[in-house]
Amino acid sequence: MRIAELAGQRVAIWGFGREGRAAIHAVRKRLPDLSLALYCSATEASEAQAFDTTLRVYPHEPDAVALSAYDIVIKSPGISAYKPAVVIAQAQGTRFTSGTALWFAESPQARVVAVTGTKGKSTTAALLAHLARALGVRTALAGNIGLPLLELLDQQAELWAIELSSFQTGEAGPLELGVITSLYEEHLDWHGSRERYVADKLKLVEAAHRLLVHGEQASLLEKTAHHAHRLLFGQPEGWHVADGFIRRGASDVFALDRLVVPGVHNALNACAALAALETMGYDAVAAASALASFRPLPHRLQPLGEHDGLQWFNDSISTTPEATLAALESLHGREVTVIVGGHDRGLDWAHFVDAVTSRTALRIITQGANGPRIAVALRASKSAVPLGDVDTLADAIEMARIVTPEGGTVLLSPGAPSFDQFHDYAERGRRFAGMIGFDESQISGIAGMGIA
Repeated sequence: MRIAELAGQRVAIWGFGREGRAAIHAVRKRLPDLSLALYCSATEASEAQAFDTTLRVYPHEPDAVALSAYDIVIKSPGISAYKPAVVIAQAQGTRFTSGTALWFAESPQARVVAVTGTKGKSTTAALLAHLARALGVRTALAGNIGLPLLELLDQQAELWAIELSSFQTGEAGPLELGVITSLYEEHLDWHGSRERYVADKLKLVEAAHRLLVHGEQASLLEKTAHHAHRLLFGQPEGWHVADGFIRRGASDVFALDRLVVPGVHNALNACAALAALETMGYDAVAAASALASFRPLPHRLQPLGEHDGLQWFNDSISTTPEATLAALESLHGREVTVIVGGHDRGLDWAHFVDAVTSRTALRIITQGANGPRIAVALRASKSAVPLGDVDTLADAIEMARIVTPEGGTVLLSPGAPSFDQFHDYAERGRRFAGMIGFDESQISGIAGMGIA
């Protein structure tokens, strides 16, 4: 659906975050006289009315009756497509679209690499943009990473590095290359079940002319085996990690100790970006040296520095137990205290418990809404790993100061969303830094978004 198709229709926008504002602006630019309704929270109503005085603002969530009054609803990605009100309104004829879908419809000629995955998608998309720009390629970095695509409507780039969440993969139009970095349980509250989450994530497979997937994930290989133009990273014949290097086949290309972002999982993200760049026809070997100048993304195993005789890492983006395990593996060989827990959305922590039970040089502090459940599972495993169970992140930081040996490392890698105590993972990461004694304002945003 193109924006022009909204003309003469009854249209509502649902959500007044950055995606919603981008949708309002884009529609107004193309169809200035179209009547628009907006559904937002009560706290956003005044700002929304000031943003566009012609909007009909409804400061509440619409029910099925309200949604059924519209021909088309432009929905923000965080609003589940499986809400009963959405399902009922669809059955009664209301069509739902999004900023992502509208951008793809308006930009059929764009050369797009769309990156998704449970973890690694933001870093991989940012790495791809960084490497392409190092070759002098005019590249856009946008999408779920923090810049709605509609904010770049009508702008031109030679290459588009677009991050898509599992909420957005089904909204992508035909694209040149899809990249899937990993696939674990996540966002079960939005999707309703693990099976639906996997199915939604893999909708990118059908949109992509060529597909690049993690060659070390057996389940991902099985689920994408039917794709006619599937490529792999993480395998010896292509871009992979071995013997302290990022390698292309048998050739050493980039030493891991020069990589600014720590951990094998980040080295594999770099392999995905290099493989994607090569697949799009660029000289990835020539670009690889630029990995040394890549600026790590905030809240993603971000080294904050030394304070109180301890090293502190902010991995607030970690919202699955698997992500926490990857962070711990990246800090292998250190004395580590890891802070886990947050909003409880029912993920299974059994694999995490099994993986950490026999570890040494590790202390675990559970906190947040699902902290007690994680603590119970750890105690039931008879683990010898020292365990503390507290209520809040602030309590966890104070305990970490006490139990972590001098010179040791404290890692915030919650393995859970932030909504029990904070607005989002970014606020959680900033507050974590501030509680320690670092300057929250220095926990900056993602560099390189937009077109450069």
